[in-house]
Amino acid sequence: MRYRDAKLKVFTGNSNPALVREVVEHVGVELGRSRVTRFSDGEIQVKIEESVRGCDVFVVQSTSAPINENLMELLIMVDALKRASAKRINVVMPYYGYARQDRKARPREPITAKLVANLIETAGAHRVIAMDLHAGQIQGFFDIPVDHLLAQPILASYFQDKGLKDVVVVSPDMGGVTRARGMAQRLGASIAIIDKRRPEPNVAEIMNIIGDIDGKTAVMIDDIIDTAGTITQGAKALLERGAKEVYACCTHAVLSGPAMERLRESEIREVVVTNTIPLKESPVLDKLVVLSVAPLIGDAIIRVHEDLSVSTLFNT
Repeated sequence: MRYRDAKLKVFTGNSNPALVREVVEHVGVELGRSRVTRFSDGEIQVKIEESVRGCDVFVVQSTSAPINENLMELLIMVDALKRASAKRINVVMPYYGYARQDRKARPREPITAKLVANLIETAGAHRVIAMDLHAGQIQGFFDIPVDHLLAQPILASYFQDKGLKDVVVVSPDMGGVTRARGMAQRLGASIAIIDKRRPEPNVAEIMNIIGDIDGKTAVMIDDIIDTAGTITQGAKALLERGAKEVYACCTHAVLSGPAMERLRESEIREVVVTNTIPLKESPVLDKLVVLSVAPLIGDAIIRVHEDLSVSTLFNT
């Protein structure tokens, strides 16, 4: 089915072309013609190869690894579209890099998530559509509209279809309780919380588990799995304290450093992720399940273009 409005255009950089192909197929438009190349010294060159004058343009780009390359591609493409007289430029970020640097945890630290927001606005974006921001307050870092898409319904639907019994949804830390509660409501399950401390980045220590997990199927949910230390330690602690089996799920599969080996050696039955970030290895892991967020992003693009509510996509 082809979308009828020729004023809707979708462009992308090099971060996640497979996801963007799914998005434009769902929307029913052709991918905008553009080229993102490098000069001999490594500088990024963007060429928009069709007219965008007066158009509602969506630039889909995850700022995942290599994060600085992908971020610069995004900023330069937005600038190119602005100078080509696009009517409205909507930045679609399936994964928002630097989101974990959202506050000053120690003296003399930057708030890089805010800096990235400033850069996107200065480049010329009129709206941002993001998937599962690490911290909800990042929406307030922008002075332009931000639509916050949630992968929770996609993940919940997968586990509903599995027909799991005696489920408890587990938050791997105190900051993820709201996410776990929303998932639990969709699955009709109770919740538990892992109390941990993080002495340094990418290092977590399990302290205690709050909630009843004995004899239950635990579904751990987080927004990001990076080095997989938190999720694998949490799974081990849950099984040691009486959980029957453990599943893990997240929106953004960063999977850096020792992540794949840790997940492979863990007792987690399945790791369910989405395709906001392209996976580096193939096949990656037998227990890894990848769900697509393309239909959700595609529906959000259509609704924004038609000035319809985006929040209705997440009604239970």
